Amino acid sequence: MATRDLTIGIIYVSQTIVGILGNFSLLYRYIFLYFTERKLRSTDLILKHLTVVNSLVILSKGIPQTIAAFGFKDFLNDFGCKLVFYVYRVTRGVSIGSTCHLSIFQTITICPRNSRWAELKVKAPKYIVFTIFLCWILHMLLNITFPMFLTSNWSKNNITNKKDYGYCSSVYHDKTANSLYTLLLAFPDVVCVGLMFWASSSMVFILHRHKQRVQNIHRNNVSPKSSPETRATQTILVLVSTFVSIYTISSILNICQSVFTHPSWLLVNMAVLTAACFPTVSPFVLMSRDSRVSRLCFAWMRKKKSPDLIRNT
Repeated sequence: MATRDLTIGIIYVSQTIVGILGNFSLLYRYIFLYFTERKLRSTDLILKHLTVVNSLVILSKGIPQTIAAFGFKDFLNDFGCKLVFYVYRVTRGVSIGSTCHLSIFQTITICPRNSRWAELKVKAPKYIVFTIFLCWILHMLLNITFPMFLTSNWSKNNITNKKDYGYCSSVYHDKTANSLYTLLLAFPDVVCVGLMFWASSSMVFILHRHKQRVQNIHRNNVSPKSSPETRATQTILVLVSTFVSIYTISSILNICQSVFTHPSWLLVNMAVLTAACFPTVSPFVLMSRDSRVSRLCFAWMRKKKSPDLIRNT
């Protein structure tokens, strides 16, 4: 085994373990909050769903690539190859859609009562589950043809125009058809990123106006502590900013990978690492920003001494 393959294999293993532990830890803490009968925010359901989806992204991308990096490239047949890639493509799309859903929902939540979105503040929580279900259906249908272009390394067919992804390969057609198909798959992602930009800008504007009103009311007093809604909005803004930054880099690498018939070893592995980067980083962003989650363990340890501690956190 080459040294570079061993190195990238160790990096894949580390990223996968850290990502899975982070997402499972965050999910456990949200479940713990639910069973302690604490009043949960409406966004917590979307965050729990995002945590599960991100775990699936890491498992479907990180584990196969890790096995392939350690030299076991023929461990999947055609069906397994198509299934793993399909699961990755669907969960990746759902992760992007859920992040977009989260930013839009929070924008509606914090909008002023006299705005045109005020009516949606009451209706929006009722449609969270439906929106999540619709996101899954959309991406399952959109990526249904993607496995048709994949073949496992077991295949003995002499195909000259193909791209090697380590444990699977894809048949390469002419550049025009390949570019059009890439644009088709990227279109929902571009729409989601555009909506996230709009939602983030709206949240920043709303928070700025709210801060000005608070400063006018408390002009002669010390600035009050920010409200839970404000802190939650700031957390989502940090999460969305992290996503957009990582997604931009990942998109550039994926475009370069689709343009070249035989992408380099470095380009392929950098694309894989960035693809699983946001699902790995996001739970730690949420745990560091959400005071309910970050102080949960300490609250649980002191619950017997102070029963009201969790309610006042």
